[in-house]
Amino acid sequence: MRIGPGDLDDPAVVAFLEEHVAQLRDVTPPGSSHALDLDGLRAPSVRFWSVTDEDGDLLGCAALKTLGPDHAELKSMRTATGRTRQGVATALLRHVLDEARSAGAARVSLETGSFDFFAPARALYVRHGFVECEPFGDYRPDPHSTFMTLVMGP
Repeated sequence: MRIGPGDLDDPAVVAFLEEHVAQLRDVTPPGSSHALDLDGLRAPSVRFWSVTDEDGDLLGCAALKTLGPDHAELKSMRTATGRTRQGVATALLRHVLDEARSAGAARVSLETGSFDFFAPARALYVRHGFVECEPFGDYRPDPHSTFMTLVMGP
């Protein structure tokens, strides 16, 4: 696997992200989906990475949004259909957390769904030290959301 800065103009990446947003909006009640679209991912406060295999096939992506001088938010974490449970998400999450730490983040937070569809994602985050927390940033309490945070170690 190769993890590097993602190209938001690459047609494969664009299609992958459009599928991601459409799926999340399909499974999440209106007003409770907080996925960033392409414009949101292009914001200056957001860094975006993609994962490819040795053939250049897109395996996944993730983004990190700066919320403050020492707080960042994990966004757009997704693994390609058919490539789940193969270590893609773990490798990508480790990479993003290393990047956050290098950028001076003392805490990384995230919002994900609270229902069964998102159970594998929540389990991944728990395995990496994330714990549930109160809504952060501009989020408000929502029964369809789970908020999690990780205090970064040295």
